[in-house]
Amino acid sequence: MIKVTTRDGTEMYLNPDLIEIITETPDTHITLSNGNRYLVLEPARVVIDRVVTFKAHVFRQASSSVARRYLRRRDAERYHPNCKI
Repeated sequence: MIKVTTRDGTEMYLNPDLIEIITETPDTHITLSNGNRYLVLEPARVVIDRVVTFKAHVFRQASSSVARRYLRRRDAERYHPNCKI
């Protein structure tokens, strides 16, 4: 989730995967894929930078050694599913 500020000063968190269009007239309008539109104080370049930073963080976490260790089965020979055919 990325943090943006609405016109009245409240902070809001948006799912960057739902962002479809960012238009920057004097104000920045964010249109989501579900049709919701939001007017935010941050310029478009700041919103885009936050989306890129968020995605980079997610990819970094997914490629970390902890994730690889979690997905790797070291004890494959001891793995026996509990189902009988």
